[in-house]
Amino acid sequence: MKFTIKLFLIALLFSGGNLFAQDNVIDNIIKEANENSQLERLAHELLDVVGPRLVGTPQMEHASKWAIEQYTKWGIEAKQENYGTWRGWERGITHIDMVSPRVQTLDGMQLAWSASTPKGGVTAEVITLPANIKDSIAFKNWLPSVKGKFVMIDMKEPTGRPDYNWEEFATEESFTKMKESRDAQTKEWRENIARSGYNSRTIGGALEEAGAVGLIASNWSSGFGVNKIFSSRVKTIPTIDVELEDYGMLYRLAEYGNKPVIKVVAESKELGEVPTFNTIGTIKGSEKPNEYIVLSAHFDSWDGGQGATDNGTGTLVMMEAMRLLKKFYPNPKRTIIVGHWGSEEQGLNGSRAFVEDHPEIVKNLQASFNQDNGTGRVVNISGAGFLHSYDYLGSWLAAVPRDITQHIETTFPGTPSGGGSDNASFLAAGAPAFNLSALNWSYWNYTWHTNRDTYDKVIFDDVRNNAILTAILTYMASEDPDKTSTEKIVLPVSPRTGKQMEWPTQRSPNRKGGLDDN
Repeated sequence: MKFTIKLFLIALLFSGGNLFAQDNVIDNIIKEANENSQLERLAHELLDVVGPRLVGTPQMEHASKWAIEQYTKWGIEAKQENYGTWRGWERGITHIDMVSPRVQTLDGMQLAWSASTPKGGVTAEVITLPANIKDSIAFKNWLPSVKGKFVMIDMKEPTGRPDYNWEEFATEESFTKMKESRDAQTKEWRENIARSGYNSRTIGGALEEAGAVGLIASNWSSGFGVNKIFSSRVKTIPTIDVELEDYGMLYRLAEYGNKPVIKVVAESKELGEVPTFNTIGTIKGSEKPNEYIVLSAHFDSWDGGQGATDNGTGTLVMMEAMRLLKKFYPNPKRTIIVGHWGSEEQGLNGSRAFVEDHPEIVKNLQASFNQDNGTGRVVNISGAGFLHSYDYLGSWLAAVPRDITQHIETTFPGTPSGGGSDNASFLAAGAPAFNLSALNWSYWNYTWHTNRDTYDKVIFDDVRNNAILTAILTYMASEDPDKTSTEKIVLPVSPRTGKQMEWPTQRSPNRKGGLDDN
Protein backbone atom coordinates (compact mmCIF):
# COMPACT_ATOMS: atom_id res chain seq x y z
CA MET A 1 0.00 0.00 0.00
CA LYS A 2 2.81 2.39 0.92
CA PHE A 3 4.60 1.46 -2.34
CA THR A 4 1.47 2.28 -4.34
CA ILE A 5 1.08 5.62 -2.57
CA LYS A 6 4.75 6.39 -3.17
CA LEU A 7 4.42 5.64 -6.91
CA PHE A 8 1.31 7.80 -7.05
CA LEU A 9 3.12 10.69 -5.36
CA ILE A 10 6.10 10.36 -7.71
CA ALA A 11 3.75 10.30 -10.72
CA LEU A 12 1.92 13.32 -9.38
CA LEU A 13 5.21 15.14 -8.83
CA PHE A 14 6.39 14.45 -12.37
CA SER A 15 2.99 15.33 -13.77
CA GLY A 16 3.05 18.60 -11.87
CA GLY A 17 6.55 19.29 -13.14
CA ASN A 18 5.53 18.72 -16.76
CA LEU A 19 2.45 20.84 -16.26
CA PHE A 20 4.60 23.58 -14.77
CA ALA A 21 7.02 23.37 -17.70
CA GLN A 22 4.14 23.60 -20.15
CA ASP A 23 2.62 26.52 -18.31
CA ASN A 24 6.01 28.23 -18.25
CA VAL A 25 6.47 27.97 -22.03
CA ILE A 26 2.94 29.19 -22.68
CA ASP A 27 3.20 32.02 -20.17
CA ASN A 28 6.48 33.14 -21.74
CA ILE A 29 4.98 33.07 -25.22
CA ILE A 30 2.03 35.20 -24.11
CA LYS A 31 4.20 37.67 -22.18
CA GLU A 32 6.69 38.11 -25.02
CA ALA A 33 3.97 38.51 -27.65
CA ASN A 34 2.21 41.19 -25.64
CA GLU A 35 5.23 43.07 -24.29
CA ASN A 36 7.86 42.70 -27.00
CA SER A 37 5.89 42.13 -30.19
CA GLN A 38 7.82 42.44 -33.44
CA LEU A 39 4.69 42.69 -35.56
CA GLU A 40 4.72 46.44 -36.22
CA ARG A 41 8.39 46.42 -37.26
CA LEU A 42 7.95 43.36 -39.44
CA ALA A 43 4.82 44.84 -41.03
CA HIS A 44 6.64 48.07 -41.87
CA GLU A 45 9.58 46.25 -43.42
CA LEU A 46 7.42 43.83 -45.40
CA LEU A 47 4.59 46.12 -46.49
CA ASP A 48 6.14 49.59 -46.67
CA VAL A 49 9.69 48.73 -47.72
CA VAL A 50 9.30 45.54 -49.78
CA GLY A 51 5.71 46.24 -50.85
CA PRO A 52 3.39 43.94 -52.81
CA ARG A 53 4.73 40.54 -53.83
CA LEU A 54 3.40 39.57 -57.25
CA VAL A 55 4.81 36.24 -58.41
CA GLY A 56 7.64 36.73 -60.89
CA THR A 57 8.57 40.21 -59.68
CA PRO A 58 11.79 41.44 -58.01
CA GLN A 59 9.66 42.35 -54.97
CA MET A 60 8.84 38.67 -54.39
CA GLU A 61 12.56 37.87 -54.49
CA HIS A 62 13.25 40.77 -52.11
CA ALA A 63 10.59 39.53 -49.70
CA SER A 64 12.07 36.04 -49.64
CA LYS A 65 15.59 37.30 -48.93
CA TRP A 66 14.20 39.58 -46.21
CA ALA A 67 12.34 36.71 -44.51
CA ILE A 68 15.40 34.44 -44.65
CA GLU A 69 17.47 37.21 -43.06
CA GLN A 70 14.89 37.63 -40.25
CA TYR A 71 14.81 33.91 -39.54
CA THR A 72 18.60 33.69 -39.55
CA LYS A 73 18.80 36.47 -36.95
CA TRP A 74 16.41 34.46 -34.76
CA GLY A 75 18.52 31.32 -35.13
CA ILE A 76 16.04 29.58 -37.43
CA GLU A 77 17.27 27.77 -40.54
CA ALA A 78 15.61 29.19 -43.64
CA LYS A 79 15.99 28.80 -47.38
CA GLN A 80 14.41 29.50 -50.72
CA GLU A 81 13.04 26.38 -52.39
CA ASN A 82 12.49 26.69 -56.15
CA TYR A 83 9.69 24.69 -57.76
CA GLY A 84 9.43 26.20 -61.25
CA THR A 85 9.58 29.37 -63.30
CA TRP A 86 7.25 32.30 -64.00
CA ARG A 87 6.94 35.25 -66.32
CA GLY A 88 9.18 37.94 -64.88
CA TRP A 89 7.71 41.42 -64.80
CA GLU A 90 8.22 44.64 -62.84
CA ARG A 91 5.70 47.42 -62.33
CA GLY A 92 6.83 50.97 -63.00
CA ILE A 93 5.12 54.35 -62.91
CA THR A 94 1.52 54.76 -64.05
CA HIS A 95 0.32 58.29 -64.74
CA ILE A 96 -3.07 59.06 -66.30
CA ASP A 97 -4.13 62.57 -67.33
CA MET A 98 -7.26 63.73 -69.09
CA VAL A 99 -6.16 66.52 -71.44
CA SER A 100 -9.51 67.26 -73.14
CA PRO A 101 -12.18 68.59 -72.76
CA ARG A 102 -10.34 69.82 -69.66
CA VAL A 103 -7.23 68.88 -67.73
CA GLN A 104 -7.44 66.51 -64.77
CA THR A 105 -5.15 63.84 -63.36
CA LEU A 106 -7.05 60.56 -63.00
CA ASP A 107 -6.76 57.86 -60.34
CA GLY A 108 -5.77 54.44 -61.63
CA MET A 109 -2.94 52.03 -62.42
CA GLN A 110 -1.85 49.49 -64.96
CA LEU A 111 -2.84 45.91 -64.27
CA ALA A 112 -0.32 43.20 -63.42
CA TRP A 113 1.76 41.98 -66.39
CA SER A 114 0.49 44.87 -68.49
CA ALA A 115 2.50 45.93 -71.53
CA SER A 116 4.32 49.23 -71.23
CA THR A 117 3.43 52.33 -73.23
CA PRO A 118 6.07 53.69 -75.59
CA LYS A 119 8.55 56.10 -74.03
CA GLY A 120 6.77 59.38 -73.38
CA GLY A 121 3.36 57.71 -73.13
CA VAL A 122 0.34 57.59 -75.42
CA THR A 123 -2.21 60.36 -75.99
CA ALA A 124 -5.48 59.32 -77.61
CA GLU A 125 -9.26 59.65 -77.58
CA VAL A 126 -11.30 57.43 -75.27
CA ILE A 127 -14.28 55.55 -76.70
CA THR A 128 -16.79 53.05 -75.31
CA LEU A 129 -17.99 49.76 -76.74
CA PRO A 130 -21.16 50.07 -78.84
CA ALA A 131 -24.22 50.27 -76.59
CA ASN A 132 -26.37 47.98 -78.72
CA ILE A 133 -24.34 45.38 -80.57
CA LYS A 134 -26.67 43.65 -83.05
CA ASP A 135 -24.51 40.58 -83.67
CA SER A 136 -20.92 39.43 -84.26
CA ILE A 137 -20.95 40.72 -87.86
CA ALA A 138 -21.99 44.20 -86.75
CA PHE A 139 -19.27 44.15 -84.10
CA LYS A 140 -16.67 43.06 -86.65
CA ASN A 141 -17.72 45.94 -88.89
CA TRP A 142 -17.33 48.37 -85.95
CA LEU A 143 -13.89 47.14 -84.90
CA PRO A 144 -11.82 49.28 -87.33
CA SER A 145 -13.07 52.39 -85.48
CA VAL A 146 -10.98 51.51 -82.41
CA LYS A 147 -7.67 52.03 -84.21
CA GLY A 148 -5.55 54.61 -82.41
CA LYS A 149 -7.97 54.92 -79.48
CA PHE A 150 -8.31 53.84 -75.86
CA VAL A 151 -11.36 51.59 -75.43
CA MET A 152 -13.37 51.33 -72.21
CA ILE A 153 -14.17 47.66 -71.57
CA ASP A 154 -16.19 47.70 -68.35
CA MET A 155 -19.70 48.83 -67.49
CA LYS A 156 -20.24 52.30 -66.11
CA GLU A 157 -21.51 51.75 -62.57
CA PRO A 158 -24.79 53.56 -61.81
CA THR A 159 -23.64 54.49 -58.30
CA GLY A 160 -20.35 54.77 -56.44
CA ARG A 161 -22.07 54.29 -53.10
CA PRO A 162 -21.94 50.79 -51.60
CA ASP A 163 -25.24 49.15 -50.72
CA TYR A 164 -24.78 49.65 -46.97
CA ASN A 165 -24.68 53.40 -47.58
CA TRP A 166 -27.92 53.25 -49.55
CA GLU A 167 -29.52 51.15 -46.81
CA GLU A 168 -28.63 53.78 -44.22
CA PHE A 169 -29.84 56.86 -46.06
CA ALA A 170 -32.14 56.02 -49.00
CA THR A 171 -35.84 55.39 -48.88
CA GLU A 172 -36.76 51.76 -49.33
CA GLU A 173 -38.37 52.62 -52.65
CA SER A 174 -35.29 54.44 -53.92
CA PHE A 175 -32.94 51.64 -52.87
CA THR A 176 -35.12 49.01 -54.51
CA LYS A 177 -35.35 51.09 -57.69
CA MET A 178 -31.56 51.48 -57.84
CA LYS A 179 -30.90 47.76 -57.37
CA GLU A 180 -33.45 46.74 -60.01
CA SER A 181 -32.04 49.27 -62.45
CA ARG A 182 -28.47 48.11 -61.76
CA ASP A 183 -29.41 44.44 -62.19
CA ALA A 184 -31.10 45.20 -65.51
CA GLN A 185 -28.11 47.26 -66.68
CA THR A 186 -25.66 44.51 -65.70
CA LYS A 187 -27.72 41.87 -67.51
CA GLU A 188 -27.90 43.97 -70.66
CA TRP A 189 -24.15 44.69 -70.52
CA ARG A 190 -23.32 40.98 -70.42
CA GLU A 191 -25.77 40.15 -73.17
CA ASN A 192 -24.38 42.99 -75.29
CA ILE A 193 -20.85 41.64 -74.94
CA ALA A 194 -22.07 38.14 -75.80
CA ARG A 195 -23.70 39.41 -79.00
CA SER A 196 -20.26 40.58 -80.15
CA GLY A 197 -19.13 36.97 -80.35
CA TYR A 198 -16.72 37.46 -77.46
CA ASN A 199 -16.86 37.49 -73.67
CA SER A 200 -15.32 39.73 -71.04
CA ARG A 201 -12.10 37.68 -71.07
CA THR A 202 -11.61 37.60 -74.84
CA ILE A 203 -12.95 40.89 -76.15
CA GLY A 204 -9.74 42.72 -75.25
CA GLY A 205 -7.78 40.56 -77.67
CA ALA A 206 -10.09 41.56 -80.52
CA LEU A 207 -9.66 45.25 -79.66
CA GLU A 208 -5.88 44.82 -79.47
CA GLU A 209 -5.79 43.13 -82.88
CA ALA A 210 -7.93 45.91 -84.35
CA GLY A 211 -5.39 48.56 -83.37
CA ALA A 212 -6.55 50.01 -80.04
CA VAL A 213 -3.68 51.76 -78.24
CA GLY A 214 -4.86 50.63 -74.81
CA LEU A 215 -7.74 49.28 -72.75
CA ILE A 216 -9.40 51.16 -69.90
CA ALA A 217 -10.97 48.93 -67.25
CA SER A 218 -12.70 49.54 -63.93
CA ASN A 219 -13.33 46.56 -61.65
CA TRP A 220 -15.24 48.13 -58.78
CA SER A 221 -15.13 46.30 -55.44
CA SER A 222 -18.49 47.64 -54.15
CA GLY A 223 -16.98 49.97 -51.57
CA PHE A 224 -15.91 53.60 -51.39
CA GLY A 225 -12.70 54.09 -53.39
CA VAL A 226 -11.88 50.42 -54.00
CA ASN A 227 -11.18 48.53 -57.20
CA LYS A 228 -9.97 44.99 -57.71
CA ILE A 229 -6.56 44.94 -59.40
CA PHE A 230 -5.84 41.73 -61.28
CA SER A 231 -3.93 41.07 -64.50
CA SER A 232 -3.97 42.23 -68.09
CA ARG A 233 -5.36 39.79 -70.67
CA VAL A 234 -3.70 41.34 -73.73
CA LYS A 235 -0.08 41.14 -74.86
CA THR A 236 1.11 44.28 -76.62
CA ILE A 237 -0.99 47.21 -75.36
CA PRO A 238 -1.44 48.49 -71.80
CA THR A 239 -4.52 47.77 -69.69
CA ILE A 240 -5.26 50.53 -67.19
CA ASP A 241 -7.71 50.20 -64.31
CA VAL A 242 -9.30 53.58 -63.55
CA GLU A 243 -11.15 54.10 -60.28
CA LEU A 244 -14.93 54.22 -60.46
CA GLU A 245 -15.38 57.97 -60.12
CA ASP A 246 -13.00 58.90 -62.95
CA TYR A 247 -14.08 55.95 -65.08
CA GLY A 248 -17.70 57.08 -64.86
CA MET A 249 -16.74 60.61 -65.83
CA LEU A 250 -14.79 59.43 -68.89
CA TYR A 251 -17.64 57.17 -69.89
CA ARG A 252 -20.23 59.96 -69.68
CA LEU A 253 -17.99 62.31 -71.67
CA ALA A 254 -17.67 59.69 -74.40
CA GLU A 255 -21.42 58.92 -74.33
CA TYR A 256 -22.38 62.58 -74.66
CA GLY A 257 -19.98 63.12 -77.56
CA ASN A 258 -17.43 65.25 -75.70
CA LYS A 259 -14.60 63.07 -77.04
CA PRO A 260 -12.37 62.83 -73.98
CA VAL A 261 -8.64 62.54 -74.63
CA ILE A 262 -6.20 61.07 -72.13
CA LYS A 263 -2.45 60.73 -71.89
CA VAL A 264 -1.20 57.52 -70.30
CA VAL A 265 2.33 56.80 -69.17
CA ALA A 266 2.53 53.17 -68.05
CA GLU A 267 6.07 51.97 -67.46
CA SER A 268 6.82 48.30 -66.85
CA LYS A 269 9.60 45.83 -67.61
CA GLU A 270 9.50 42.32 -69.00
CA LEU A 271 12.15 40.26 -67.20
CA GLY A 272 11.94 36.99 -69.09
CA GLU A 273 11.63 33.63 -67.35
CA VAL A 274 12.48 33.82 -63.65
CA PRO A 275 12.51 31.26 -60.81
CA THR A 276 9.42 30.84 -58.67
CA PHE A 277 9.79 29.52 -55.15
CA ASN A 278 8.62 28.96 -51.61
CA THR A 279 10.44 30.35 -48.59
CA ILE A 280 10.87 27.67 -45.92
CA GLY A 281 11.98 27.95 -42.29
CA THR A 282 12.69 24.99 -40.00
CA ILE A 283 13.13 24.30 -36.27
CA LYS A 284 14.39 20.73 -36.08
CA GLY A 285 12.62 18.29 -33.79
CA SER A 286 14.57 16.67 -30.95
CA GLU A 287 12.61 13.48 -30.20
CA LYS A 288 10.50 12.89 -33.31
CA PRO A 289 12.32 14.85 -36.02
CA ASN A 290 10.55 12.92 -38.77
CA GLU A 291 7.12 14.07 -37.65
CA TYR A 292 6.13 17.58 -38.63
CA ILE A 293 4.00 20.61 -37.87
CA VAL A 294 3.68 23.05 -40.78
CA LEU A 295 2.78 26.71 -40.30
CA SER A 296 1.26 27.93 -43.54
CA ALA A 297 0.67 31.33 -45.17
CA HIS A 298 1.11 32.46 -48.75
CA PHE A 299 3.78 35.07 -49.35
CA ASP A 300 2.69 36.34 -52.75
CA SER A 301 0.00 38.93 -53.38
CA TRP A 302 -1.65 40.90 -56.11
CA ASP A 303 -0.04 44.30 -56.44
CA GLY A 304 -2.80 46.91 -56.45
CA GLY A 305 -1.95 47.80 -52.83
CA GLN A 306 0.69 46.42 -50.47
CA GLY A 307 -0.67 42.91 -50.04
CA ALA A 308 -1.33 43.75 -46.38
CA THR A 309 -4.32 41.60 -45.43
CA ASP A 310 -3.86 39.16 -48.30
CA ASN A 311 -1.65 37.81 -47.08
CA GLY A 312 0.81 40.02 -45.27
CA THR A 313 -1.01 39.51 -41.99
CA GLY A 314 -0.98 35.72 -42.30
CA THR A 315 2.73 35.92 -43.08
CA LEU A 316 3.34 38.08 -40.00
CA VAL A 317 1.39 35.68 -37.79
CA MET A 318 3.56 32.76 -38.86
CA MET A 319 6.82 34.69 -38.58
CA GLU A 320 6.01 35.97 -35.10
CA ALA A 321 4.85 32.50 -34.02
CA MET A 322 8.15 31.02 -35.22
CA ARG A 323 10.10 33.69 -33.34
CA LEU A 324 8.19 32.97 -30.14
CA LEU A 325 8.65 29.23 -30.49
CA LYS A 326 12.37 29.47 -31.20
CA LYS A 327 12.87 31.72 -28.19
CA PHE A 328 10.89 29.70 -25.63
CA TYR A 329 10.69 26.25 -27.20
CA PRO A 330 13.99 25.88 -29.07
CA ASN A 331 14.05 22.07 -28.99
CA PRO A 332 10.58 20.94 -30.02
CA LYS A 333 9.75 17.25 -29.93
CA ARG A 334 8.60 17.36 -33.56
CA THR A 335 10.07 19.36 -36.44
CA ILE A 336 8.33 22.69 -37.00
CA ILE A 337 8.30 24.04 -40.56
CA VAL A 338 6.99 27.37 -41.76
CA GLY A 339 5.96 27.60 -45.41
CA HIS A 340 5.67 31.00 -47.07
CA TRP A 341 4.12 29.87 -50.33
CA GLY A 342 4.56 31.38 -53.76
CA SER A 343 1.86 31.91 -56.39
CA GLU A 344 -1.13 31.06 -54.20
CA GLU A 345 -3.10 33.69 -56.06
CA GLN A 346 -2.75 31.83 -59.34
CA GLY A 347 -3.94 28.48 -57.96
CA LEU A 348 -2.20 27.39 -54.73
CA ASN A 349 0.90 26.62 -56.78
CA GLY A 350 3.52 26.96 -54.05
CA SER A 351 1.80 24.74 -51.50
CA ARG A 352 0.78 22.22 -54.16
CA ALA A 353 4.43 21.99 -55.20
CA PHE A 354 5.56 21.50 -51.61
CA VAL A 355 3.02 18.72 -51.06
CA GLU A 356 4.02 17.05 -54.31
CA ASP A 357 7.76 17.41 -53.68
CA HIS A 358 7.76 16.37 -50.00
CA PRO A 359 5.53 13.30 -49.60
CA GLU A 360 7.54 12.21 -46.56
CA ILE A 361 6.52 15.40 -44.71
CA VAL A 362 2.90 15.13 -45.76
CA LYS A 363 2.75 11.48 -44.70
CA ASN A 364 4.12 12.30 -41.25
CA LEU A 365 2.28 15.55 -40.67
CA GLN A 366 1.06 16.04 -37.13
CA ALA A 367 -0.86 19.17 -38.11
CA SER A 368 -0.73 22.22 -40.34
CA PHE A 369 -2.13 25.60 -39.35
CA ASN A 370 -2.97 28.01 -42.19
CA GLN A 371 -3.98 31.66 -41.94
CA ASP A 372 -5.01 33.71 -44.93
CA ASN A 373 -8.30 35.62 -44.93
CA GLY A 374 -7.44 39.04 -43.59
CA THR A 375 -6.32 40.88 -40.49
CA GLY A 376 -9.07 39.85 -38.05
CA ARG A 377 -8.90 37.65 -34.98
CA VAL A 378 -9.50 33.96 -35.59
CA VAL A 379 -13.20 33.19 -35.13
CA ASN A 380 -13.62 29.74 -36.65
CA ILE A 381 -11.68 26.49 -36.71
CA SER A 382 -13.07 23.41 -38.43
CA GLY A 383 -11.98 19.82 -37.99
CA ALA A 384 -11.69 19.70 -41.79
CA GLY A 385 -13.43 16.34 -42.08
CA PHE A 386 -11.17 14.29 -39.80
CA LEU A 387 -13.27 12.04 -37.62
CA HIS A 388 -11.23 12.39 -34.43
CA SER A 389 -10.12 16.01 -34.87
CA TYR A 390 -12.07 17.11 -31.80
CA ASP A 391 -9.92 14.87 -29.58
CA TYR A 392 -6.63 16.55 -30.42
CA LEU A 393 -7.64 20.04 -31.57
CA GLY A 394 -9.91 20.39 -28.56
CA SER A 395 -7.12 19.51 -26.12
CA TRP A 396 -4.64 21.84 -27.84
CA LEU A 397 -7.12 24.73 -27.81
CA ALA A 398 -7.70 24.20 -24.09
CA ALA A 399 -4.20 25.54 -23.47
CA VAL A 400 -4.90 28.82 -25.27
CA PRO A 401 -5.95 31.81 -23.12
CA ARG A 402 -9.68 32.21 -22.71
CA ASP A 403 -9.59 35.80 -23.98
CA ILE A 404 -8.54 34.37 -27.35
CA THR A 405 -10.64 31.20 -27.54
CA GLN A 406 -13.83 32.91 -26.42
CA HIS A 407 -14.09 34.39 -29.92
CA ILE A 408 -13.53 31.06 -31.70
CA GLU A 409 -16.34 28.82 -32.89
CA THR A 410 -15.27 25.26 -33.58
CA THR A 411 -16.92 22.81 -35.97
CA PHE A 412 -16.17 19.10 -35.58
CA PRO A 413 -15.58 17.03 -37.53
CA GLY A 414 -16.30 19.60 -40.24
CA THR A 415 -15.69 19.05 -43.94
CA PRO A 416 -12.55 19.35 -46.08
CA SER A 417 -11.88 22.51 -48.06
CA GLY A 418 -11.53 21.90 -51.78
CA GLY A 419 -9.72 25.16 -52.47
CA GLY A 420 -9.50 28.79 -51.46
CA SER A 421 -6.26 28.67 -49.52
CA ASP A 422 -3.16 26.56 -48.99
CA ASN A 423 -4.60 24.26 -46.33
CA ALA A 424 -6.53 22.68 -49.23
CA SER A 425 -3.27 21.47 -50.81
CA PHE A 426 -2.46 19.42 -47.72
CA LEU A 427 -6.03 18.22 -47.19
CA ALA A 428 -6.17 16.88 -50.74
CA ALA A 429 -3.24 14.63 -49.82
CA GLY A 430 -5.08 13.42 -46.71
CA ALA A 431 -2.97 15.41 -44.24
CA PRO A 432 -4.51 17.11 -41.17
CA ALA A 433 -4.45 20.78 -42.17
CA PHE A 434 -6.58 23.36 -40.41
CA ASN A 435 -7.54 26.85 -41.50
CA LEU A 436 -7.50 29.56 -38.84
CA SER A 437 -10.42 31.50 -40.26
CA ALA A 438 -10.53 35.15 -39.29
CA LEU A 439 -13.13 37.86 -38.76
CA ASN A 440 -13.28 39.64 -42.09
CA TRP A 441 -13.10 43.37 -41.21
CA SER A 442 -14.85 44.15 -44.57
CA TYR A 443 -12.16 42.04 -46.24
CA TRP A 444 -14.05 40.98 -49.35
CA ASN A 445 -15.05 44.48 -50.48
CA TYR A 446 -12.28 46.66 -49.12
CA THR A 447 -8.97 44.82 -49.03
CA TRP A 448 -9.19 41.47 -50.88
CA HIS A 449 -7.18 42.01 -54.09
CA THR A 450 -7.81 45.76 -54.07
CA ASN A 451 -5.90 49.01 -54.37
CA ARG A 452 -6.63 49.63 -50.66
CA ASP A 453 -4.95 46.53 -49.19
CA THR A 454 -2.43 48.59 -47.26
CA TYR A 455 -0.60 48.74 -43.91
CA ASP A 456 -3.19 51.04 -42.31
CA LYS A 457 -5.84 48.29 -42.58
CA VAL A 458 -3.91 45.94 -40.27
CA ILE A 459 -5.52 45.42 -36.83
CA PHE A 460 -2.45 44.59 -34.75
CA ASP A 461 -4.34 43.51 -31.62
CA ASP A 462 -6.05 40.79 -33.64
CA VAL A 463 -2.87 39.77 -35.46
CA ARG A 464 -1.05 39.54 -32.11
CA ASN A 465 -3.73 37.23 -30.72
CA ASN A 466 -3.47 35.08 -33.83
CA ALA A 467 0.29 34.76 -33.39
CA ILE A 468 -0.22 33.65 -29.76
CA LEU A 469 -2.89 31.17 -30.83
CA THR A 470 -0.68 29.71 -33.56
CA ALA A 471 2.38 29.42 -31.33
CA ILE A 472 0.46 27.64 -28.55
CA LEU A 473 -1.33 25.27 -30.94
CA THR A 474 2.02 24.41 -32.48
CA TYR A 475 3.62 23.85 -29.09
CA MET A 476 0.78 21.61 -27.94
CA ALA A 477 0.79 19.65 -31.20
CA SER A 478 4.52 19.10 -30.86
CA GLU A 479 4.25 17.97 -27.23
CA ASP A 480 1.27 15.68 -27.80
CA PRO A 481 2.41 12.11 -27.06
CA ASP A 482 0.07 10.73 -29.72
CA LYS A 483 0.24 11.00 -33.49
CA THR A 484 -2.90 12.67 -34.82
CA SER A 485 -5.52 10.47 -36.43
CA THR A 486 -6.19 11.11 -40.11
CA GLU A 487 -9.29 8.94 -40.29
CA LYS A 488 -11.79 10.74 -42.52
CA ILE A 489 -15.52 11.05 -42.14
CA VAL A 490 -17.90 9.63 -44.70
CA LEU A 491 -18.90 12.76 -46.58
CA PRO A 492 -22.62 13.52 -46.93
CA VAL A 493 -24.75 13.62 -50.03
CA SER A 494 -24.51 16.94 -51.85
CA PRO A 495 -27.85 18.79 -51.85
CA ARG A 496 -26.84 20.31 -55.18
CA THR A 497 -26.01 17.14 -57.11
CA GLY A 498 -27.78 14.47 -55.04
CA LYS A 499 -24.56 12.42 -55.08
CA GLN A 500 -22.25 11.55 -52.23
CA MET A 501 -19.47 14.09 -51.90
CA GLU A 502 -15.89 12.92 -52.38
CA TRP A 503 -12.68 13.97 -50.65
CA PRO A 504 -10.75 16.56 -52.71
CA THR A 505 -8.08 15.12 -54.97
CA GLN A 506 -4.47 16.21 -55.07
CA ARG A 507 -3.54 18.48 -57.97
CA SER A 508 -0.17 19.33 -59.47
CA PRO A 509 1.02 22.95 -59.49
CA ASN A 510 1.67 25.18 -62.47
CA ARG A 511 5.47 25.08 -62.63
CA LYS A 512 5.78 27.32 -65.71
CA GLY A 513 3.43 30.20 -65.17
CA GLY A 514 2.41 33.20 -67.22
CA LEU A 515 4.64 32.27 -70.16
CA ASP A 516 2.33 30.39 -72.49
CA ASP A 517 -0.97 32.08 -71.62
CA ASN A 518 0.04 35.72 -72.00
